[in-house]
Amino acid sequence: MPGKLLNIGFGNSVVARRVVAIVNPGSSPMKRLRDEARESHRLVDATQGRRTRSIIVTDSGHVILSAIQAETIAQRYEQTVYEGAVISISDDTEAEP
Repeated sequence: MPGKLLNIGFGNSVVARRVVAIVNPGSSPMKRLRDEARESHRLVDATQGRRTRSIIVTDSGHVILSAIQAETIAQRYEQTVYEGAVISISDDTEAEP
């Protein structure tokens, strides 16, 4: 099974477990990352011609551009990853009588 899909906007999705980072595109290092990915043919533009509002980095080194805010994608990521997960907190210490 390939894993759960993360909606990155306009009918585009990415496999959630492959996502390493979701960042804002405004800083110089992120612009450099985008340019380097374009030169090495690892850039996926999923903006549908709209303004880039987030950059998603995958474990394979691909860089994905999205027109959805980074905060929104991060919230979707948390919902996708933790959807159906059971968190068990137990106290393993025994109480003395």
